[in-house]
Amino acid sequence: MNKRRAFISLFLLIFVGLSVKAQTADEIISTYIKNIGGAEKLKNITGTKMEMSVNYQGMDIPVELVQLKEGKIYLKINFQGQEITQMAFDGTTAWSTNFMTLQAEKMDDEMAQNIKDEAADFPNPMYNYLAKGFSIEYAGKETKEGTEFYKIKLTKKPATVEGQKVDNIVFYYFDTKTYLPMMTETEVKSGPAKGQISTSTMGDYQAVDGVLFPFTINQAGQSMKVVKITLNPTVDETSFAFKE
Repeated sequence: MNKRRAFISLFLLIFVGLSVKAQTADEIISTYIKNIGGAEKLKNITGTKMEMSVNYQGMDIPVELVQLKEGKIYLKINFQGQEITQMAFDGTTAWSTNFMTLQAEKMDDEMAQNIKDEAADFPNPMYNYLAKGFSIEYAGKETKEGTEFYKIKLTKKPATVEGQKVDNIVFYYFDTKTYLPMMTETEVKSGPAKGQISTSTMGDYQAVDGVLFPFTINQAGQSMKVVKITLNPTVDETSFAFKE
């Protein structure tokens, strides 16, 4: 009888512990969404246009990134006066510009599907995450360079790498005072760096039409500074289309 009671007590302790963790994760995300402007404002975003400057080997290269709610996206750079579409997706076809020939080339079906799946992140991967089929988990507190963070594990829909489905997990580090994410970590799934952890940092949050966005980003060692963000921009639809 005592063993049975002990088992039940242990079960309840584990159950309560898991419930607290789940609740803590949801509270962190709810506070974060509220602090950056609220769910209603995010819901009303149909597109974003980010004008950035990327430092590459001492040169500041203008970059324009446009994302639309329906999944269309393009990334253009201006290199030595030449505008180049580095990546684009029109909802069906993903393509990029060959830097040697400056001709548009289609990406393979696997890449196109991954880009299409990543469109679910818009306008924010944490916003309405359950409806997207994502899950979150509280992974405790960590201190990095003197700052304490809440660590949240975001599990998205699997990605496809070399024909195989692989886990698509991102760890977010939220400042415990502001509830703003300052860093993310992901595992590299392919290429020479496969198995290594890729780290991105964000900072200098500024309000754009009542919504906070990071204006400094360092992604895998590449420094980017946001110059301007436009919400719900007017975009030329031909910018997304593959050009034969």
